[in-house]
Amino acid sequence: MTYNDLTPTPDADSKPFWEGCRNHELLFQKCAECGEIRWPPGILCPRCHSQEVEMVQSGGKGTIYSYVIYHQPFHPEFADKVPYVVAIVELEEGPMLITNIVECPHESLACDMPVQVHWDDVSEECTLPKFRPA
Repeated sequence: MTYNDLTPTPDADSKPFWEGCRNHELLFQKCAECGEIRWPPGILCPRCHSQEVEMVQSGGKGTIYSYVIYHQPFHPEFADKVPYVVAIVELEEGPMLITNIVECPHESLACDMPVQVHWDDVSEECTLPKFRPA
């Protein structure tokens, strides 16, 4: 799938996440004070307000929290991709990602379904984490 100008533009906080994705590693910020693993990344911990963070790698496994099947394209770039699935995946480590579910018949989709990360190398600069049944 090509995305032209629809790929993410990393900022200082999200840059390590997107660099990890390019290397097929799902990286998240972890508070060095209280241990909270968070997404989206930010300058301070939402739990204890510490600014001390470290990056930790996720195992890439989780469950579908919610999903929707798009029958109308959200953007003209996706017109030839409908129907496609947009989901919220809750990772085992806690963070929730808005992502796509791939390689899964739509009639098999279900909340709480186990999924694992699947890497979509859309360009040399961008890899997107998507998920498929575990």
